[in-house]
Amino acid sequence: MQRTDIADPNYFLKVVDCQWACPAHTPVPEYIRLIAHGRYSDAYMINWQSNVFPGILGRTCDRPCEPACRRGRVEDETLTGKRKEPVAICRLKRVAADFKDDITGRLPRAPAPNGRRIACVGAGPASLTVARNLAVLGYEITLFDHSPRTGGLIRTQIPRFRLPESVIDEEVANVTGIGNIRIENRSIDSLSALLAEGWDAVFVGSGAPRGRDLDIPGRSEGDANIHLGIEWLASVSFGHVSRIGKRVIVLGGGNTAMDCCRTARRLGGEEVKVIVRSGFEEMKASPWEKDDAIAEDIPILNWHVPKAFVVEGGRLVGMTFEIVRAEQDGDGRRRLVPTGEPDPFFACDDVLVAVGQENAFPWIERDIGLEFDPRSDMPTVDQVTMQSTIAHVFFGGDAAFGPKNIIWAVAHGHAAAISIHRHLNGEDVAERPPPRVSIVSQKMGIHEWSYDNDVALDARFKVPHLVKGRALGDLHAEVELGFDLDLAWKEAQRCLNCDVQTVFTAPLCIECDACVDICPMDCINFTPDLDEPDLRQRLSAPALNSDQPIYVADGLATGRVMAKDEDVCLHCGLCAERCPTGAWDMRKYLIEPTWAG
Repeated sequence: MQRTDIADPNYFLKVVDCQWACPAHTPVPEYIRLIAHGRYSDAYMINWQSNVFPGILGRTCDRPCEPACRRGRVEDETLTGKRKEPVAICRLKRVAADFKDDITGRLPRAPAPNGRRIACVGAGPASLTVARNLAVLGYEITLFDHSPRTGGLIRTQIPRFRLPESVIDEEVANVTGIGNIRIENRSIDSLSALLAEGWDAVFVGSGAPRGRDLDIPGRSEGDANIHLGIEWLASVSFGHVSRIGKRVIVLGGGNTAMDCCRTARRLGGEEVKVIVRSGFEEMKASPWEKDDAIAEDIPILNWHVPKAFVVEGGRLVGMTFEIVRAEQDGDGRRRLVPTGEPDPFFACDDVLVAVGQENAFPWIERDIGLEFDPRSDMPTVDQVTMQSTIAHVFFGGDAAFGPKNIIWAVAHGHAAAISIHRHLNGEDVAERPPPRVSIVSQKMGIHEWSYDNDVALDARFKVPHLVKGRALGDLHAEVELGFDLDLAWKEAQRCLNCDVQTVFTAPLCIECDACVDICPMDCINFTPDLDEPDLRQRLSAPALNSDQPIYVADGLATGRVMAKDEDVCLHCGLCAERCPTGAWDMRKYLIEPTWAG
């Protein structure tokens, strides 16, 4: 099998599952350790470098890091008495934001302008990330947005009971206060006209501003009481809507639907129900969002396909549905099949349609050299560089590849900023700078490490919530209260320090097998060299997850190889403690993706 090249920075980055899964590659174990040591401002700044909005994301992120957490697959349920659960990475990010000191003096300040001007269409998370990364290099950034308040979907679509306005104001100001950034309250209705203004580069971060509608009988007749979810949430956010009917149906199974139903409860909805065409497990909403809706007495009805809006006397009175089940056809494709049961009718005063979002680019002319995919009507955008077919026009966030989430918008902003900087300096945008890597041994003595390598047996700690009666009575009362410092410290202890790597030096090894004997996961093996499929099966504990590599090192006196399954290693350091020759070492790999410049 090919020997592992641990000099490749992506090798150990992938072993840090949470950081690898985060689109912005936030150094998760590093900031969690800092939280455990009470260094909240330092933890915040590490987050700010990577994900730009720690306080916002600590409340609203979709948490792609947590399903990847090693803890979720190696935890022993018999010891905790509870199901395996990842570290509460997202909520620890919020701890850094909640308990930091004044970090204003630690934020960068823009230098004198370099004479190059960048236009950003939209003032959401993708554009703000581009602005932050390029302003410090001297570029003059103008953010164009039709809304007078900066933040994009962060401000318009996320309810205040999930994300307080003060958090948005603070973290947006941390970006716009850098300097070289100007905000113009102006709608862009022609890309051609914008390009004619002579910008050196244009970044389109306009989001997915249009909600999908339902074209079923009764739609036009009941229009006054049928609302598109994202537009309705924006109206609530800006104070244009302050009440809703007592009986409310929310259509859709995503996070927008969960925000709609919970908002409706606070605006007077007494009987609010979510009705979804899919099964409960297939809903796109995050599990915790569904849990919070159910906790607020909102039932979720699955396998119901909307059939008609029922209007009587010119007013919406309810909806009818068709009950379906999922089947696979001969090609293995899933399809919904009617069960033949009677169509149920649900009375309602208002319906909130949250069945998806889509991009709208009527303002981009089709004859200016910018290619669109004829099937999706989306711009052709390089998935690495974010560059369009017009060399100095870049896309990011939902405007690039359709609706995702805030952390993806941030990642797109980082990538686009690198591309813009390289393009304007005559460099190949396809050539991406490598990350910066620091490698530090954690050895402080023969059997002592500079980090806590005890594996905590605690199950995941729950985030306290505001009591339901108070929460439902105030649209602006934040429901999740966040960890206090005691709970934060306890949860931080659950992190397995996956960025502290087991590094093997074959010439020092005497093949005594002490590391094999001490390893609690049976993941270290000394074995004859084999091809990878055979090697994975021949290990003491077969390495079944091919998404994680096997660390293979040769150069042993017997001709065997050392093979360690990276998938289940606890990074506990017992192999290094037991090794009599120092062939094993625990080294912290701090990997920082490169930003523009």
